[in-house]
Amino acid sequence: METRRIAVGDRAWTVRIDGSQFRHAVVLLPDAGAPADVYDAVCARLNTSDLRTIVLESIEGLDTATIYAILDDLGVPWANLAGYGAGADLAWQLAARGFGRFMGLVAAGRGHPAAPGADDTVADAGCPAVEIPTTVVATKELPRAIAESAARHVYGEFRVTQVDVTDPPVEAAQEFATEIVLRSGQW
Repeated sequence: METRRIAVGDRAWTVRIDGSQFRHAVVLLPDAGAPADVYDAVCARLNTSDLRTIVLESIEGLDTATIYAILDDLGVPWANLAGYGAGADLAWQLAARGFGRFMGLVAAGRGHPAAPGADDTVADAGCPAVEIPTTVVATKELPRAIAESAARHVYGEFRVTQVDVTDPPVEAAQEFATEIVLRSGQW
């Protein structure tokens, strides 16, 4: 896996890249505080499926403009998004505001920010609907019924799948990678 430091403004971000640059790209966003190698098992499976993986080692301080700048620096005009935990929160925000830049979304452990969460609070009532095909992965922290409530905030093909784990990229790498492959395919 190639590691690059990409400067955006006065900060530099470490990005791990692997796979063919001539294939579909998947941007993987980790949970806050996750180790840099959290997606290694998922990436190995995605690369075997002929997908290019772009993993940001940390999401701390990331916003939509920074993600766009990083993708521009890498020469990636559009990509699929996948994230879990806080990375899924960021992925939802990117998908909701980046129409035309992102092709599909897989969010594990978090529903749409405008939908009530497991604790019945709404994270961002002003978050626009997502207009791309989306998969929500229900986990121990996001019950299936709550995951399904995100459907009203998705104007595209929507599905929910379930893994009974807390940390999908580590405890259910095969299942998480499968959902990303299914969502990334241009069927």
